[in-house]
Amino acid sequence: MGGFPPDERPDSLLPVSAAGTAIRLDGVSLCYRLAKQRPRSLKEYLLHFVRGQLVYEKLWALRDVDLSIERGESVGVIGRNGAGKSTLLRVISGVLRATRGRVRAVGRIAPILELGTGFDPELTGLENIRLFALFLGRSHREIDAATSAIVEFSGLGDFVRSPVRNFSSGMLARLGFAVVTAWIPDLLIVDEALAVGDAVFLARCHARLAEFRRAGTTILLVSHQPELIRASCGRCLRIEGGRIAADGDPETVLAGYGEERRSSIAADENP
Repeated sequence: MGGFPPDERPDSLLPVSAAGTAIRLDGVSLCYRLAKQRPRSLKEYLLHFVRGQLVYEKLWALRDVDLSIERGESVGVIGRNGAGKSTLLRVISGVLRATRGRVRAVGRIAPILELGTGFDPELTGLENIRLFALFLGRSHREIDAATSAIVEFSGLGDFVRSPVRNFSSGMLARLGFAVVTAWIPDLLIVDEALAVGDAVFLARCHARLAEFRRAGTTILLVSHQPELIRASCGRCLRIEGGRIAADGDPETVLAGYGEERRSSIAADENP
């Protein structure tokens, strides 16, 4: 990605040395290489490759991001679609490796990055609870002890015995959130997973987030719901063009974001 020399490549998820710091990003950038051609077959792709005719363009999803989050902070992340919010969370989680810069995180990370991530569609909900929890580093004994509570929190009832391929997006969100939050993590990362689900389940999620905040969990939450950011976060970041455009208290950042969006819409309507 991007062709930087080896000594400029990031150290992924190094332990934070500064006391009280949960996450620190220093000059973090991430570049995707996108092929300009769209080969219609593998044969056509190989011909382009052998002839040296593949041309790539760079797309910088993150640019020179510096960020420090203290232990126990609850931080909301807002921004337009494609601004780099999800990429930022994936880099912090270790799912993506930054092109350059350093990412440091402390403690056990519990990520909810995409609906259905970590689930096998052919397995039942119960089977996926065990599979996903093992992926998160939990022991069989821990999983056995928590399964009943996970099913109860998800509200799926007997449907948890059905294959996950039959689940709606709301049901996937319920199951994923229930598994990830069955144990109190050091760092909880949530990427818009609470955008689906009924009011009763969302109330349960808000209550659990409040419980985690009281327990000292660091929370990083991407959401397009201003009321959720206000209720759950004491700090808010606005991401634009892969950079941090604003960082402060939620009311101030959300107000600025709303004004910026209104100005953008007005400009589009009156070119």
